[in-house]
Amino acid sequence: MKYCSPLIIAMLVVTGTVTVSAQQDIGFGVHASPTVGWFTSDNSDVSTKGTRAGINFGLSIHKYFSDNYAFSTGVSLITAGGNLANTDSITLELNKPFGVRSGNRQTYSIKYLTIPVGIRLRSNQIGYMSFFVDTGLDPNLVLGGKVEVPLQNTNRENARNELKKIGMGYHVTGGVEYSLGGTTSVVAGVRFDSNFTDITKENNSQPKDGIHHKMIGIHLGINF
Repeated sequence: MKYCSPLIIAMLVVTGTVTVSAQQDIGFGVHASPTVGWFTSDNSDVSTKGTRAGINFGLSIHKYFSDNYAFSTGVSLITAGGNLANTDSITLELNKPFGVRSGNRQTYSIKYLTIPVGIRLRSNQIGYMSFFVDTGLDPNLVLGGKVEVPLQNTNRENARNELKKIGMGYHVTGGVEYSLGGTTSVVAGVRFDSNFTDITKENNSQPKDGIHHKMIGIHLGINF
């Protein structure tokens, strides 16, 4: 339950902000974005193998200071993953130490709580449609993670001890916004996310590396 608390608090803060500021040129929305995630590594002894499907959903707030420019924030819950493999055998710190043989794929699934801070640029409306770009920084908190090593018959072991709890990344989202009348619109586009910071720890005999999580997805939402 302790990992649910940050999400509940963040959503209450966002909801309260929207309620208090509803008459101050602030719009809000909800989104759900199917994503594909993968890792990159700066160490040749740690390779990344393939992608994993995930989901990004949450609430967004847009504070417009002109018709075309807005400050953007909100809260998102992201579940995404990727694969790693090591040239040498390593020991993972799971519920208990677990030895991974050389070359065996480790498949991670990670849950993040993210509070993005950025700028949203929106074109003038053409008919019912406008175009937008939203970009900014993404402080994030790792709520939990699972790992499995298929060739060694592991089954979604708790990977919390292998993951750093706090990170920083950025996002770029671009697409179209279609007005349904008034302040309501539907949104569709493409979103890219990337971590600046290393997401994994180097426990025991593990090599020193920088593992970064990247995601791309279809951004779908409704703005109010």
